[in-house]
Amino acid sequence: MFDKILIANRGEIALRIQRACKELGIATVAVHSTADADAMHVRLADESVCIGPPTARDSYLNIPALVTACEITGADAVHPGYGFLSENARFAEILEEHKITFIGPTSEHIRIMGDKIEAKVTAKRLGIPVVPGSDGAVTSEAEALKIAKSMGFPVLIKAAAGGGGRGMKVAHSAADLGLAFATARTESKAAFNDDAVYIEKYLQKPRHIEIQVFGDGKGNAVHLGERDCSLQRRHQKVLEEAPSPALNAAQRKKIGETVADAMRKIKYRGAGTVEFLYEDGEFFFIEMNTRLQVEHPVTEMITGIDLVLEQIRVASGAPLSVTQDDIVFSGHAIECRICAENAKTFRPSPGKISYWHPPGGLGVRVDSGAYQGYTIPPYYDSLIGKLIVHGKTRNDCMMRLRRALSEFVIDGIETTIPLFQDLVRQSDIVDGLYDIHWLEKHLGMK
Repeated sequence: MFDKILIANRGEIALRIQRACKELGIATVAVHSTADADAMHVRLADESVCIGPPTARDSYLNIPALVTACEITGADAVHPGYGFLSENARFAEILEEHKITFIGPTSEHIRIMGDKIEAKVTAKRLGIPVVPGSDGAVTSEAEALKIAKSMGFPVLIKAAAGGGGRGMKVAHSAADLGLAFATARTESKAAFNDDAVYIEKYLQKPRHIEIQVFGDGKGNAVHLGERDCSLQRRHQKVLEEAPSPALNAAQRKKIGETVADAMRKIKYRGAGTVEFLYEDGEFFFIEMNTRLQVEHPVTEMITGIDLVLEQIRVASGAPLSVTQDDIVFSGHAIECRICAENAKTFRPSPGKISYWHPPGGLGVRVDSGAYQGYTIPPYYDSLIGKLIVHGKTRNDCMMRLRRALSEFVIDGIETTIPLFQDLVRQSDIVDGLYDIHWLEKHLGMK
């Protein structure tokens, strides 16, 4: 086991990782920008190192500063959390070159799954169902039109190196294709310094279903069920739940076993999430995230398995602590991403929290690094916490979520709590009848 882990992240996920380390008796090193000097994960760590000014590129994305922090503190492993450098293959390689363990997959798997085209080819080879589309990058509008006509409109043009909805455009007809193709390439170049794009069939009313997997890097792998992440705004997840109200037991078992078997074949190591669009009883692979997900707590709540602790154990060389037969799903869990944003305009609302009262009680969990008197900086993602609730049934969970949201009080800044208070009273949400377009329609977005 490791002696000391450096946590290369900030906010609630840094605190979440820190807690797992403490329960394993492992010392922690927090890194922070000058803007995060008073952050809770910095206050509670055994050691802390300032790695640069507020901007992420000069601090949390500064690989030399992170490696130096490891060397001066004697950290023998790094947990990247999610975002920032969590899916940076070169970062993983550099750490290994310095004899520091990267708590995550191999750089090879990060690189393969980070390229959306290569990931799709790999998934298809492993027997995972994929969305119909181009076999590789599409380099001209004429080629794009030919492919689109062969599969039928509408089609989705996507950045090969993309994520978060950037470099992603829909063409509903041949007349739309030229502009969509050019815009997707331009956005991709600006966001990822790579203008490679590919084309997929655009599904009309799919759900976003993802499968949580875990491997030991030696050919053993399990799945921990699915999460339904269909409530999205501009391709960003807003609310997640597990299990999905759209699947039955047979579908859940089949897709879970398919994905777990694929992870065994490639000897995947650590936590990963295989994401699908699901429509009319069929699953279509869209990407794999080779890291811990923001929404991992809903899986923890229905399985009782600490995913971060398991990440650390496996990275240290230990085998998986569970087999597939050991994993038992119990009840239902829902997560709301609480952001420092206006609930209607989604305009960021950084500033000082003058009052902080999180909800509590049986089955209620709040993952957050915020506290009363804390000033939310304007430089990073607006996520300030996650409210996760668990109940014996989905209805029990929904009722508990309503109660917890009514107790959650944050003053001094605007938050998205009112949005969730509205959502949990909508009949489509209560009945589980929503797709990836539902929220934007509800919000009146085009």
